Amino acid sequence: MPSTKKITRYICTECGYTTTTKTGKCPSCNSWGTFIESQESKTEQQTTNAVSVKIISALDVKAPSRIATGISELDRVLGGGLVPGGVVLIGGQPGIGKSTLLLQAAGSVAKNSGLPVLYISGEESDAQVALRASRINVASQNLYLYSGSNIDDALRSVESEKFSFIVLDSVQAMSTGSDSGWPGTVTQVRAVAQRVIDTARQHMIPAVVIGHITKDGKIAGPMMLEHMVDTVLSFSGEGYSSYRMLRAVKNRYGSTEELGVFEMTEGGLSPVADKSGLYWNRDDSAVAGVAMTIALEGSTPLAAEIQTLAARTVFPYPRRTSRGIELNRFQLLTAVIDRRCSISTNNHDLYINVAGGLSIQDPSADLPACAAIASALRNVPLQAGTCWLGEVGLAGEVRPVTRIDLRLKEAARLGFHTAVVSSREQVKFDGIKIVRVSHIGVALSGLTSSN
Repeated sequence: MPSTKKITRYICTECGYTTTTKTGKCPSCNSWGTFIESQESKTEQQTTNAVSVKIISALDVKAPSRIATGISELDRVLGGGLVPGGVVLIGGQPGIGKSTLLLQAAGSVAKNSGLPVLYISGEESDAQVALRASRINVASQNLYLYSGSNIDDALRSVESEKFSFIVLDSVQAMSTGSDSGWPGTVTQVRAVAQRVIDTARQHMIPAVVIGHITKDGKIAGPMMLEHMVDTVLSFSGEGYSSYRMLRAVKNRYGSTEELGVFEMTEGGLSPVADKSGLYWNRDDSAVAGVAMTIALEGSTPLAAEIQTLAARTVFPYPRRTSRGIELNRFQLLTAVIDRRCSISTNNHDLYINVAGGLSIQDPSADLPACAAIASALRNVPLQAGTCWLGEVGLAGEVRPVTRIDLRLKEAARLGFHTAVVSSREQVKFDGIKIVRVSHIGVALSGLTSSN
């Protein structure tokens, strides 16, 4: 017969760290007095159950059908739409627009599918949600609302109604009667999330859960929460800008490299179709120290303007300042130019910036960064209408970049007439002159002499 015993654990309310020994300071996040007691029941089986193993190649598996939200940027980041039975967790700063985005998605699904959608609000009243729905024009007969903090009551209607989509706002505001504690505690957050996951799996309904974030930018609650769900999205933006960025941190049904861009307007969040316009001012005047490239964010090509400023210094250690490109990478490229191109950088402070606040991790930014540095040092503008696409090695060699066809297509659309690429690129593209270079010294040959 199975026997049941109680296990006492202590859980940190700040980071979710679990231990069997009560302590004052959390060894994970260094917080004091944040441990709470949690008792769990464990059933010990006296008999060993047979384990069934299967051959993967013999399994008959079909790709999951998806439900489009009607918001192009959200669908693309998700990998094509919502997966029935899949659970998505989205986190972001307060006021960034998480509730607005998901209310728009809920209203769009309700309108397009003709099936009821359930929006659960644990933080706002009926009137507040209804006013927002009216303002962004998503209210419909198929959009249902539950306002309250009990997840059991909210999900009870799923048994009677054939909901096609569930939104929970937010997991930290809800509680369930199956566990003790106030809403937002580690045990309640985990129990509420499990309740939503079980309901989504049982009825094959996609669900999206909103989560608060800590001051460090991580989703509040136990780290287990991110492991429980299928997809984790990060919704971010700057306070001075109306633009919002959506990225997938984890995605069991798609890529984590896609970038979704939205603009906050009076009518809600609008997808931005031409993302290159956000980071390029399209100024045709040639300025020394400015180089253009086409960077990739997932499958999205973005025109990026790399700006460099060189100023003479009287100090023995020149200053290096970088924004938008990793500082260590900037220093490495500066050393390559100094050593491989005979362009001295020792008597100049160098500043590099990617216009528009864009941060580039793509190695294709190496060649345009080198071109911008050399241009600034020699005070010679680069040829207008030229984009630079290539990775630069320590030996000064120019290496190919990924998905060159997609980058050249975007460059042609934006009006570039010349592209400087690696000599190892085997690509042909009508409408753009392809200049192939094997070494950074060849690429910068016109800038090696003083102006």
